[in-house]
Amino acid sequence: MRLTNTVPSLASDFLGEDIVDVNESSSSGSDESSSDGSSSESSDEEPVIAGVSQAETAAEVDDDFERLVQSIRQGDGLSSAPGQTWDFNLEDKETEFKNDLREASGVGRRKGNGRRKRRAGPVLSQQVKALIGEGNQAYIDNDIPETIRIMQEVIRIEPRAASAWSVLAQCYDIGNLNEPQRALQLRIMAAHLNQDPEEWDRLALESKNLGYHQQALYCYRKLYNLDPSNAGALWDRAALAKEINDLRTARHSLLAILKLLPHDLTVLEELRPVLIELSDLALCADLFQQAFDHYQRTFPTGVATNSETGAELPGGGFGLMEVLVLADLYNTLGAFDKAIVTIKKGCRWLQGRAMETFWDKVEDDREYDVEDVSETRVTEGEIGSGQHPLDVNARHRLAIARIRLGDIAEGRNHAKVILSQSIAEYAPLFAEIADAYFDRELYAEAGQIYEMLGADAETSSLYVLLQAASCRRMVGDLKESAEVYEHVIAADPTNNDAKMKLAEIYEILGEVRRALDLVHQVIDSRRRKGHRQDGDDGSQDPSASLFNEKSRGKKPAKARPPKLSAAQMVEMEAAKEREVSQAYHRIKDLWPRMLGGEEGAVREWLFEADKLVEMYRVTRALFLTTKPGGFRGMFPSKRANRQRTEANEDDMASRLQLELGRDALARKSKASGSSNTYLDHFRGISFDDWLRLFMQYAFLLTKRGDFELAHEVLRHISFSNPFQNREKQDIIRLAIVACAIGGDQPGVIVEQARKLVNTHQFNNEPYRILIASLGSGMNATDGFIASTLSKHMLREIKLFDLAHKNKDALKWNPNTKRYALVGSSTKEEEDEDDVPITNDKQNAQPQARLPTKDNPIGVALYGQICLAAKSYQSAIFYLLHAYDYCPYDPVVCLCLAVASIGRAMQRQADNRHHLVTQAMTFLTKYRALRGTNAEGMEEVEYNFGRAFHHLGLMALATHHYSRVLQLVENRLAKGDQDVGLAGEAAYNLSLIYVSTGATALAEKLYRRWLSL
Repeated sequence: MRLTNTVPSLASDFLGEDIVDVNESSSSGSDESSSDGSSSESSDEEPVIAGVSQAETAAEVDDDFERLVQSIRQGDGLSSAPGQTWDFNLEDKETEFKNDLREASGVGRRKGNGRRKRRAGPVLSQQVKALIGEGNQAYIDNDIPETIRIMQEVIRIEPRAASAWSVLAQCYDIGNLNEPQRALQLRIMAAHLNQDPEEWDRLALESKNLGYHQQALYCYRKLYNLDPSNAGALWDRAALAKEINDLRTARHSLLAILKLLPHDLTVLEELRPVLIELSDLALCADLFQQAFDHYQRTFPTGVATNSETGAELPGGGFGLMEVLVLADLYNTLGAFDKAIVTIKKGCRWLQGRAMETFWDKVEDDREYDVEDVSETRVTEGEIGSGQHPLDVNARHRLAIARIRLGDIAEGRNHAKVILSQSIAEYAPLFAEIADAYFDRELYAEAGQIYEMLGADAETSSLYVLLQAASCRRMVGDLKESAEVYEHVIAADPTNNDAKMKLAEIYEILGEVRRALDLVHQVIDSRRRKGHRQDGDDGSQDPSASLFNEKSRGKKPAKARPPKLSAAQMVEMEAAKEREVSQAYHRIKDLWPRMLGGEEGAVREWLFEADKLVEMYRVTRALFLTTKPGGFRGMFPSKRANRQRTEANEDDMASRLQLELGRDALARKSKASGSSNTYLDHFRGISFDDWLRLFMQYAFLLTKRGDFELAHEVLRHISFSNPFQNREKQDIIRLAIVACAIGGDQPGVIVEQARKLVNTHQFNNEPYRILIASLGSGMNATDGFIASTLSKHMLREIKLFDLAHKNKDALKWNPNTKRYALVGSSTKEEEDEDDVPITNDKQNAQPQARLPTKDNPIGVALYGQICLAAKSYQSAIFYLLHAYDYCPYDPVVCLCLAVASIGRAMQRQADNRHHLVTQAMTFLTKYRALRGTNAEGMEEVEYNFGRAFHHLGLMALATHHYSRVLQLVENRLAKGDQDVGLAGEAAYNLSLIYVSTGATALAEKLYRRWLSL
């Protein structure tokens, strides 16, 4: 037999279809031969492993061994690597490994001399025993091909014959074969049957040396299952996992060591960077806090003695550096109170003053006051300033915690001490204090420190200069801020962020062309920037390992974007909240100057507000259509399926990652059964302030001639979930009406007024808002007589009449929140734009109160619409109804007079004289109701003059117009500057004078009343 033909035939030769059941076993042992042919004896003692029984270990060995055998059978013998199958199983075993960690403390002690007894194998048949003997003899005779053939036959019959695997491994180690990788695979198969921890240790080291890291991790895990007390193996496993950047495995191993060696500082020091990289800061802080408490209890004086050198050991090893680490973790987590307590108690303990617990009752930091501060501090009670020494680094942590907590005065005291040190030596501390001031929106203090750092070439950096420029901008020094950005761009022409910031300042300063040039530079830079792709750097043959060493995933076909962890999601949202807070702080500073009309302040206010408005509008969590109601927060929301146009590539990537993380958190929240409650703020700003910002933004846009954008913004936010209650909707609609008045858009006014009418059924106030908002003019008249409004008004009149006279003919529609005719559909009741159909129970409106008497306003308004449309006959009909409901209203009487005269002047009228007489009757009653004072009399005289003028009775018209002018003259003589209706009366009177040839009188009127 040729040796080259032996290796590929492994699967077909000894893993055939007639392989015996691998689960067959017996209590009796089997004859197992070593590589030299001698039989080996098992030990007499059984291992005692807490938490993992021998039966469980045996079952696991059966399971793992069976998987490997099946993988080899399905592949091309040992030449194939069952990588994908074992990737899945490795992850399952990691879960088992983590469960075993709970049982790791105090386990693994052995009885007797500590020797392990080999697990009994299956009962070997006489044929198998004979073959094993022949194979051993062939190996002794150095007949390697024959040995391989015989041992393959043994394994084909009984795969659990451990000696056969061992002899095969020896064959591949010697002779012309010399295949250490194949031999290693065979030894791993044999190790599953031998259950020897030392053998697994050797296999792990050999796999590691050959570069098979996943295989080495597997061997270390098997070693841990057999000997949970082996801290050295866990340490090697953690070191290897860190080397290949498998941080989760390193975390599990180090935590297992920490179970065996509680509060060990060396292990904590190795575990800390791993947990920080995994964003598990809470666990890291908890472990260090437990160690801190342990060392405080163990060494209450704060000092221990080194047993080797005899020197003093501060804190028994838990020294100032560990205290600073714990404080940094708390500051990063936002637990500033705990950071303050850690520094104060930790330094007091290390100074040997742990018994001075009375300092815990003092809320401030007078315990560590310096001399200057202690002289100015106002002490309360009997406890004065301690003036105890405090390390600069510890004082820096105190300053950061105090400033971020909002205790600015106390934090400033510590910051002064730190800032008095050498800036070259303590530059990182200076920068962190400046960042804390910046986050608290103390831009003046932060700017001074950034400028100190930027003035020295050794401490300056692009970050420092950019922060200094931001501070100058926030305090209003736009030109100085622009100079700093220009300096940064000169030093780094590829810094696109600085260019965009400078472009924003140029836009505020009105230098639009320079801003546009910078934006074009950024766009061109991003277009030229190529996307680099990392190549595949795999160097090992995957078939040489039992595991996939390149990747633990199932399919490397599609590259997916990295998913953000929960901590990263919170950090990203916190960064956005800080950005919004800074912008809103600047907006509030500019608000008074903007309202004062200062052009520069108006431009900057609009620029900052535009960023916040757009940020709000592209946040999908605020515009959910599937869950009507309030805002439940960023993370519990689900992902929408529609797409938006993004401002740039970075915004799109950030938003998509945010949504991916949000989906994961939403699933976790749903699985844990947590309930979502509505929030009253978004990114640190209350929704009332958001609404005020939107309204002011829309008003400014309308004043500057951009009504379309203002209308679009207000309409869009009207669909936002936090603004779905009736009060907020009414405010938004009234804001749209106000913008429409400024933009001369009567159609928009009518549309919003109709929605107000629908929302407030059987209420007269929306009608008054409609009439007051339209005003006068041709455009307003066109909007007033629009068919949509007239049809809408007619429906409302009918519903009102039925509600008063026949209530049973109406039903309450819970979808539209309105009364409707019995048997009618929603489509018949209202136009689609008028009544939004919703099943929102959170914002449910109470049923409208049914009217108890006739309402003249609705029919009077519809009559006026007919009057403006010159439909006089219909106008008279509805106005007479209004007169019946309210006969003492002067406006109704005046409208009836106008409608009667208008109808009398039409050719279709067959009773002109009757209509004129009717008009005069209503005018007379109008005069009785309206002419009770001088102001009302002036109006009455003018309307009488206008009526006679329309009828062609010029003499009577002249008399009444002159009476108007006389009344105005009398008022002006008394010092009143209001000319009232003098202009209108003078103009109409001049028309009469000109038509009759009295041009001199007309010219006199022009000079007196119609000249500027």
